[in-house]
Amino acid sequence: MNASSEPGSSHKAAQQRKAPRERRMSIFGALWHSSFARRRLAPRRGTDRHPVITDWFHPQWLATAIIILLLSTADALLTLELIARGATEINPMMEPLVHGSGRGFAFWKFGLTALGVVLLTLLARMRILGGIAVGSILYLVLSGYLILVGYELWLLRQLGGVAGLF
Repeated sequence: MNASSEPGSSHKAAQQRKAPRERRMSIFGALWHSSFARRRLAPRRGTDRHPVITDWFHPQWLATAIIILLLSTADALLTLELIARGATEINPMMEPLVHGSGRGFAFWKFGLTALGVVLLTLLARMRILGGIAVGSILYLVLSGYLILVGYELWLLRQLGGVAGLF
């Protein structure tokens, strides 16, 4: 008796041929698929009001988010250096943290900034206040950090300490 004539053997063979490989088991495959075979680039319907309606975000938002986080880190380091040289923190929310440990200040500053950046990136396609895209707020935050870090570098130069930092 050959294998194909056994009862149920053709059914088992058909199941083995049809069983697809589990795509979620391959990390590389999942990353490749989610990066290049995106499913939803825009809302399904024009009336969709759900805040996160895509599974893909513009690459410039990632770059903007990374630059914001780097500038936030630079801001924290420059703030601690300025405080050590006699400056005062004018942000009332951060002022108590600056006088504690520098590590705690940097942790809270980076954590709060990262949380805000992730939230703004997730909601980037939403429109608020009569049509302003939330993604444009990321660019405003980036501009604010550029100005702030530039101002802190200027303050350090006034104190005569920029050359010692770099």
